[in-house]
Amino acid sequence: MKQTYFITGISTDVGKTIASAICVEALQADYWKPIQAGELANSDTKKVQKLVSNKASKFHPGAFNLTAPMSPHAAAKIDDVVILSEKIKRPTTKNNLVIEGAGGLLVPLNDKETILDLIHPKDKVIVVSRHYLGSINHTLLTLEVLKQRNLKVHGIIFSGNKNEDTETIIEQMSGIKILGRIDEEPYFDTSVIKEYAERLNIE
Repeated sequence: MKQTYFITGISTDVGKTIASAICVEALQADYWKPIQAGELANSDTKKVQKLVSNKASKFHPGAFNLTAPMSPHAAAKIDDVVILSEKIKRPTTKNNLVIEGAGGLLVPLNDKETILDLIHPKDKVIVVSRHYLGSINHTLLTLEVLKQRNLKVHGIIFSGNKNEDTETIIEQMSGIKILGRIDEEPYFDTSVIKEYAERLNIE
């Protein structure tokens, strides 16, 4: 049975796009980023497409492609559009689907909705955590918000330099399994992504 995996982060720039590429490769899944804000010439969809080498994955166009590299609600105002979750229709596919969010869970879409409102109850949520001062708090808060919404957290992917104490306390306090970690690499290409995909404990 096909599954949908929703990739979210504890903040912006924590490695969601690389993690998404690894998950897409590991599952040979389709990829979809519903909201892209800024970098339209080199969008996250294009980045993931360049990193994925399997032939089964398809890359679906986003629902909103906004010009300004800002929070979706603010970028939408600049482009004179209104983002509503009801307008964001998931692509139809017979394949597994990896959805990449924008920023963290509570990034606003409009005056009332956030990225959290794009996650469906049956989705397997993967949280990408990157080490910085305050990241333990941000990771546990993200997991707590998902728990309060009765959403299914499939696991955590750590990104960046390893910090064993941080990773251990997050795992112990949350009870969420660690799917894998992404080290600081000099570059990411299809071969590096494939190596990580083979190690990822996503099933």
